[in-house]
Amino acid sequence: MKRLINEIPSKTTNIFLGLLPFLLIVIVYIGSSNARLAENPNDKLLPSIEKCIESISKLAFEEDKRTGSYILYDDTVSSLKRLALGVGISAVIALVVGISIGVIPMITSTLSPLIWFFSLIPTMAILPILFIVFGLGEISKVVLIILGITPIMIRDIYQRVREIPSEQIIKVQTLGANTWQIITRVVTPQIFPRLIDSIRLTLGTAWIFLISAEAIAATEGLGYRIFLVRRYLAMDVILPYVVWITLLAFLIDFVLRQFNQKLFPWFGKE
Repeated sequence: MKRLINEIPSKTTNIFLGLLPFLLIVIVYIGSSNARLAENPNDKLLPSIEKCIESISKLAFEEDKRTGSYILYDDTVSSLKRLALGVGISAVIALVVGISIGVIPMITSTLSPLIWFFSLIPTMAILPILFIVFGLGEISKVVLIILGITPIMIRDIYQRVREIPSEQIIKVQTLGANTWQIITRVVTPQIFPRLIDSIRLTLGTAWIFLISAEAIAATEGLGYRIFLVRRYLAMDVILPYVVWITLLAFLIDFVLRQFNQKLFPWFGKE
């Protein structure tokens, strides 16, 4: 008797099943869009696929008459720069602090309550404070990302450090290793792939803070563009931008996953 729990799809079936929900979403959207446009050809809520492609093509491949630049390209570069800077700084802080509080008890007692406290602060609530302190420039947007994801990453790295078998630490101490050698030769090599996983897990949150900051105070960026055109109900621009942001997030996650597998082939196989 065959049981569903034991049915493993083939590679082709697996790809088809993975694409099926997306195909259903597209079919439902096209059907709903055609129904609304049949009633009102000027309906802006659910524009046709052709209209979305036409609008995003203009932003991507036609120079802006006012600035002479390509809007989609400039928005993408600006957002990715802010995202990379914020996530990069957060990763460095999380690596240093997470390992420190995971290995050295004195630092654990000193910093753990502070990190726990900061992780409970609603980051968006302090956005006005950041704009007052750092102004409306790039620094405030990057700091918002850092404050939003660094405590999460630190707590994750700390937990991963605590999961390292105590036998390893005891053995290297028996062999005469000091604290610095334990951190650099035993702990850090095992934490690096977990740090990349932590970055992947917090990327979605980082995008939220980035889009929010750009929506409030920016002159270019993906979030800025979405909130700029919303006043005109330009769903033919908003929807493609949302899809583009999702595609960028997927590509970044894919690159990080491949990087982890190539650089640390042992990770995930223990």
